[in-house]
Amino acid sequence: MKYYSTNRQTPEVSLRDAVIKGLAADNGLFMPEIIHKFSPAFFETIQNLTFQEIAFEVALKFFGEDIPESKLREIIYDTLSFDCPVVQITENIYSLELFHGPTLAFKDVGARFMARLLNYFLADRNKKVNVLVATSGDTGSAVANGFLGVEGIHVYVLYPKGKVSKIQESQFTTLGQNITALEIDGTFDDCQHLVKTAFLDKELNEKLVLTSANSINVARFLPQSFYYFNAFARLKQMGKLDGKELVFSVPSGNFGNLTAGLFAREMGLPVAKFIAANNANHVVYDYLKTSDYQPRSSVETLANAMDVGTPSNFARILDLYGHNHKIISDLISGCWYSDEQIGAIVQSVYSKHNYLCDPHGACGFQALEESLKDNQVGVFLETAHPAKFTETMEKLLGTGEIPLPEALAHFMTRKKKSCELGKEYSFFKTFLLNEG
Repeated sequence: MKYYSTNRQTPEVSLRDAVIKGLAADNGLFMPEIIHKFSPAFFETIQNLTFQEIAFEVALKFFGEDIPESKLREIIYDTLSFDCPVVQITENIYSLELFHGPTLAFKDVGARFMARLLNYFLADRNKKVNVLVATSGDTGSAVANGFLGVEGIHVYVLYPKGKVSKIQESQFTTLGQNITALEIDGTFDDCQHLVKTAFLDKELNEKLVLTSANSINVARFLPQSFYYFNAFARLKQMGKLDGKELVFSVPSGNFGNLTAGLFAREMGLPVAKFIAANNANHVVYDYLKTSDYQPRSSVETLANAMDVGTPSNFARILDLYGHNHKIISDLISGCWYSDEQIGAIVQSVYSKHNYLCDPHGACGFQALEESLKDNQVGVFLETAHPAKFTETMEKLLGTGEIPLPEALAHFMTRKKKSCELGKEYSFFKTFLLNEG
């Protein structure tokens, strides 16, 4: 399959080139030329398939023309060594728990898949590949751990100084080996700008092989569609969808997760509506209300992984629906919550339903609570384990220390290794050239 740029100013490329390059030469994001649909019969029996079996069938639609089936199956089963269960919270609201992977965040799915796919494509290369990834929290840890120890690949994780939780930071600053953490004196948007600028720097790209592991990379965001299909299957298996419409509420920052859900729907997944749940960084909410898209500087909030003022993947959503505001706003509704509201939601869900949402999942839950109709079943994406935000959660709940899962606790005992850089591109470029 060929992949085109959302800016449509550069020739189409192969999957291999799209994955290795990450970003198109015209600064656009790669999109598959065709979205293959499932027949309705597939959804009649989908509940009989396991998560891995479902993911393999979905992956075949995207990647089957470019990767041997046996290798693709191996990549899928190795990626999904954990479950993404659906947990009932209220009569018609369910949590899709995406925090059961190695770093306890939804990005484990896309990051692990991409690491394995990139390794497959680079098997015949002699030159080192440098993976650049900007993170507002969980992307860095998922990518760093997904690529840790992979021969021929070096990962540079750029993160905003003082704007990620200590646990998130420890998951990518204590690894060493082929992982370098860069502590940028700025915001997530500054980190993302550095990465994108590097891809467009001709001199840098002549000397180094660069690719991205953010959700701008097709190998990162497309696999995130897997768990939308799995959520549908598990609800169908429980008999919860009989005569009901399905609504997904997605905590949204860079909008890769929501974009993956839209791709699942375009493949035939029966979804009536999506809700983009935001914090105070609500540029897409404003677009949905006014048709005017105005990116701006991000602001710091309790739900730090959503602190994105210029969401990259929104370009894919616009492209997918021909920049038609009516189509997009009919399919996606928006909402946003202040820090004060997010704290109150976390407390309310815990006291009423004995379920601990992280600040991002709390936004997703509340969006359903406020808008779900009687004939609808809602699923919100619980994107990270609450323990990844222990300081915030303990303050909100007024309780003692929240126990750390073993997968997180071992990171906290290790020594931080990071390099501090200013947000000016010249510093970043010089660093890469000296390292590379």
